[in-house]
Amino acid sequence: MQILYLSQYFPPEAGATQTRAYEMSSNLVHFGHNVTVITEFPNHPSGIIKPEYRGKLFQHENVNGTHVIRVWVKASPNKTFFNRILFYVSYMINATMAGLFLARGHYDLIYATSPPLFVGAVALILNRIKRIPFVFEVRDLWPESAIALGELSNQRLISYLTWLEEKCYSHANKIIVVTNGIMEILLKRGINPQKITLIPNGANVEMFQYRPEARFRIRQELKLENKFIAIYAGIFGIAQGLDVIVKAGEILANQKDIHFILIGDGPKRKAIEDLISTRKISNITMLPEQPRSVIPNYLSTSDVAIIPLRNIDLFKGALPSKMFDAWACERPIILSVPGEAKSLLEKSGGGIFIPPENPIELANAILKLKKSPIECKIMGKMGREFTTSHFSRRELAKLLTQTLEESINH
Repeated sequence: MQILYLSQYFPPEAGATQTRAYEMSSNLVHFGHNVTVITEFPNHPSGIIKPEYRGKLFQHENVNGTHVIRVWVKASPNKTFFNRILFYVSYMINATMAGLFLARGHYDLIYATSPPLFVGAVALILNRIKRIPFVFEVRDLWPESAIALGELSNQRLISYLTWLEEKCYSHANKIIVVTNGIMEILLKRGINPQKITLIPNGANVEMFQYRPEARFRIRQELKLENKFIAIYAGIFGIAQGLDVIVKAGEILANQKDIHFILIGDGPKRKAIEDLISTRKISNITMLPEQPRSVIPNYLSTSDVAIIPLRNIDLFKGALPSKMFDAWACERPIILSVPGEAKSLLEKSGGGIFIPPENPIELANAILKLKKSPIECKIMGKMGREFTTSHFSRRELAKLLTQTLEESINH
């Protein structure tokens, strides 16, 4: 197949969206298909375009066999409502131009992943002009999630985005969803169930494995050799509510053999740094965003991974990819995401569930696992087995290939 893959976010940017797009496109290439990705100049989550891309409108690259067309976007470290709209719209305009004039040759289908929902607008335009079948991937419901997080309140824009969302659903040959929760909502909205396929997030189980040598080395480097370490590695965003980890760290301040590592970047990083500084919390180490290839090293360094989200009903249908990365490295997890993620945790036996935004429960869960090293190890092993059996990225990419082929013949 000749596939035109639309994803605003892509490596070297870090994040769940970037990882899924990269690993799905790479596996499609591995299976013998030709993939062209149209994405932005790397800037996420800092909002600062990397120096090597400045002064350009477009750039062609080859990333492990995938043809990548990068386009300029109006990025800004100041994440105001107006700047976000400029950011999304600039991608929409330039990605459309790239799809029309730079992505040359014949394509069998367009594969667009949302959010941002404006990516769907690019797909709709190219679908209409080039007459190419369109597959729409829904990783999160937009504009619903933006409204729930308080990021979107403009009624006129909400009406437009809702209209665009419905257009994407109606014009797509197939709709890929990443959770059962999203599927159930779309079915309630009257979308034909035969049009929807569930392809969840997962882990690259070949890359994400327990690395004992890295555990020993990093613990020495950070002078944390004899600590019980709880880790968070990911985006410092609005949805995560990472202040709960800081507050748990404060509760456990007297437990000198417990330490936290927070890795990543995002709009809430400075607020977290300020909170740690203001409260003079010494048992938390903040590290900058790391290349994805070394994240297994840091997960292996830890004893437990924390997977938090804020207490919002919409997140009951969420399934964070960080769960699978931690499990693939044989780390148990402390999960504060009710609903679908909690059910999966119970099936796997790979950790402990706690209510969201509850630092006391988080502190108690860490203490429980620290006191039960054998149980902790068993949970990690069960998580690894569960992930390799059901959530391997390569196996999920095979299902994606089958779905895309069906959409061409639809």
